[in-house]
Amino acid sequence: MNDDGAGATLWRAAPAPAGNDCDGMMWNEPYLETCCRSALHRLELSGALGRPDGLKDGPCLHRLTGMGLAAQQADGRFRITPEGEARHEREVLRSRPAA
Repeated sequence: MNDDGAGATLWRAAPAPAGNDCDGMMWNEPYLETCCRSALHRLELSGALGRPDGLKDGPCLHRLTGMGLAAQQADGRFRITPEGEARHEREVLRSRPAA
C-alpha cells in the first residue's frame, strides 16, 4: 500500500508466498483472494479446534493472521478472530440477490 501524496491510497499486487494455492499473485490490501477466502471459511468451520499449521492453506492462514482475521495460538493452531468472523459473514456467507 502506498500513499500518492494527495491522500489517495494505492494498492499494489504482491507475489503470493511460495507453496500456497494462490495462483501467482495476491493483493496486499483487504480484498481476499479466493484461496484465502476459502481458508477463512475452513477456519470458521473448524470452530474451537482451529486449523493446524503446515497444511496447504498455511500461507493463507498466516496472511489472515497478518490481517487480524485469524490468530495463531500457543498450541500452533489457527483460530478465527471476531474480526475474521465478521469478514466471513460479510464476504463468504453474503447472500446473492435473486436473479
